[in-house]
Amino acid sequence: MTKRLVEVFTAGCPLCDETVKLVRDLACSNCEVKIYDLREGCATNECLQKKTSYGIHRIPAVVVNGQLAECCQNQQPVSREMLVAAGIGQG
Repeated sequence: MTKRLVEVFTAGCPLCDETVKLVRDLACSNCEVKIYDLREGCATNECLQKKTSYGIHRIPAVVVNGQLAECCQNQQPVSREMLVAAGIGQG
């Protein structure tokens, strides 16, 4: 079985930290969680390229298997329910 890739894009803000904690709390053994702190960037600019390709316009943002979570497509705060609906934590 292929692991579910969960990517979290942050900028070091308190809401970002809460989102990272929530994702980590929900993640199951079938979830591979990657955190990208856009303040720090990344050695290969992969995180900035991904941010653009996923259409991320606000931070924090959560992407599950290449799809921007519904909660991150509009102005709603990230919630446990929306992350579960996106497939996080569902073995």
